[in-house]
Amino acid sequence: MNEQHYLTPLFEPRSVAIIGASEREMSLGNVLVRNMLEAGFKGKLFAVNPKHESVLGVPCYKSVEDIPQRLDLAVITTKADRVPAIVDACGRAGTKSVVVLPSGFSDAGPRGRMLEKNTFENARRHRIRLLGPNCLGVLRPELGLNASFADGGAIKGSIGLISQSGALCSAILDWARPNNVGFSSVVSLGTSVDIDFGEVLEYMVSDSRTESIFLYVEGIKDARRFVSALRAAARVKPVLLIKVGRHPAGSQAALLHSGAMVGEDAVFDAALRRAGVIRLYTLGQLFAAANALFSHFRPRGNHLAVITNGGGPGVMAADRAADLRIPLAQLSDGTVAKLNEILPANWSHCNPVDIIGDADPERYAKTLEIVLADENVEGALTILTPQAMTRPTEVAQKIIEIERSADKPVFTCWMGEEQVREGRKLFEAAGIPTFRTTEPAVELFGHISAYYRNQKLLIQTPSSLSSDLNPPSVESARLVIETALSERRKNLNEMESKALLAAFRIPIAQTVVARSATEAMVLAEELGLPVAMKIDSPSITHKAELGGVRLNLRGLAAVRSAYQEILEEVKKKRPDAIINGVAIEPMILKPYGRELMVGAFRDPVFGPVITFGEGGAHVEIQKDRAVALPPLNNYLVQDLIKSTRVAT
Repeated sequence: MNEQHYLTPLFEPRSVAIIGASEREMSLGNVLVRNMLEAGFKGKLFAVNPKHESVLGVPCYKSVEDIPQRLDLAVITTKADRVPAIVDACGRAGTKSVVVLPSGFSDAGPRGRMLEKNTFENARRHRIRLLGPNCLGVLRPELGLNASFADGGAIKGSIGLISQSGALCSAILDWARPNNVGFSSVVSLGTSVDIDFGEVLEYMVSDSRTESIFLYVEGIKDARRFVSALRAAARVKPVLLIKVGRHPAGSQAALLHSGAMVGEDAVFDAALRRAGVIRLYTLGQLFAAANALFSHFRPRGNHLAVITNGGGPGVMAADRAADLRIPLAQLSDGTVAKLNEILPANWSHCNPVDIIGDADPERYAKTLEIVLADENVEGALTILTPQAMTRPTEVAQKIIEIERSADKPVFTCWMGEEQVREGRKLFEAAGIPTFRTTEPAVELFGHISAYYRNQKLLIQTPSSLSSDLNPPSVESARLVIETALSERRKNLNEMESKALLAAFRIPIAQTVVARSATEAMVLAEELGLPVAMKIDSPSITHKAELGGVRLNLRGLAAVRSAYQEILEEVKKKRPDAIINGVAIEPMILKPYGRELMVGAFRDPVFGPVITFGEGGAHVEIQKDRAVALPPLNNYLVQDLIKSTRVAT
């Protein structure tokens, strides 16, 4: 029992009151009492409503203050305008936690915002912890607690579900029952005026009934607490998360719905990977992952083998794997030799392993055993399409036998309907993830092996700048920035930018600015030819587009004419631009060099962020950019680089 945790009265209450309990069919107060009774609540249950002596056989009191004992939990089902006074009464009665179900608070304009503020202040004054408002409630199936208006409750299990959307909780619960997926806790946060993701995650980490945690997120209020709670949870339990509001329209809807901040999606993604969390994108993926975790599907890496009795489905699986950057396992020579002995001469001789359309149960079984024994393989997807010679149900039985003793994940895709129905049922009964099409099967493997990879990112703890680097000159950097700010500028010019980089010991090409053609020739000779020349202007970001760049100038005459050309061209295209002169630097030629971009910006939710990607003229078009949260070490830098297309 989590006696020590301060949210125990909410999650393991011994006494609960439903405030606004009612005999009226389908009213919120009626549904709540009915749900608590049907769940078989093991503690003491009370109803509060001045109009009734009892509700559905539960003793009913005029006020929460009349109940003859202190309550662990009160659930409020009345209209929003009565809630602040009820919370105040709960406080006087010594109630420890309150769930506020109704909407009509910050979602309903200025008056609602005022009600929400008063509700929160009353709760805080009495040291009550508050869940909601505008939420579905909380369920703990093993304790018979269904303090929610979810229809039908939940079955006992090991998944902890935390959601900002009550409607989504209902949908997941409705899906879970017929699929035999059970929950340790279901928590709908609603607007989270008090209790938020961070605290519920902390509770679930310490809860022995919870083995894996699912989150549905619209936006975050306290990013630091959220990420540190995620990291703590992901160290001990798989954490899977769906985040909506990935695009501007969705962000706007999420802000209106849960009132939480939505930062840039790529930054959120980077934070999740670093916290060791699996990110999912659709409910279908969530359900597949729930099933897989439920059947203890535990990968060790992401090298996938595909076995199929048809070339097309194998190619579809390989394509989806390539989209998701899941490497197909390279079969060892020994594996290929063993497969040559048992397969027809025209098998594919590589992964995907096409065992040809006439494959019988025996051929499937031997192939799967050989492939699983290959140490390059870290998971196997077996695909079956019903052909005249195929016996789908018998093949399924063989695979189930092999999977029982396999130490690697095995999952299946039985394509079609009528002939494969029986096989699918067998897989479901055996707890083997099974799919109708290849793409979601590959996605599932990708997500659960991402968990394996993200666990490695989670344990990285970068030290401070190593002692073998020269310490940065923070004083010089500050002077450069203060100068620009005193002139009310937001951009640094070429020279200032380089001075700033040099202050942090980042290698730069020496740069000088010429203010006449003659000065350009003198400076070029001092630096040493060949040189590169670029317009120096605070008004211009992309210099090449406006004709402001000349490269590889090998003679002084070329330098003189380049100076004139650059000024003329830029003035013609941007007559309003402020021009300081022309910057000159040595021409550094690297035959295999690549233009890269490293940047930093501040995200509204997560704070400082580092970006990396392809640089140069195409940076806006390609948008090949990866994001990471500082601080970084070698492993994290490698991971950041590998996440971009330019890495190849």
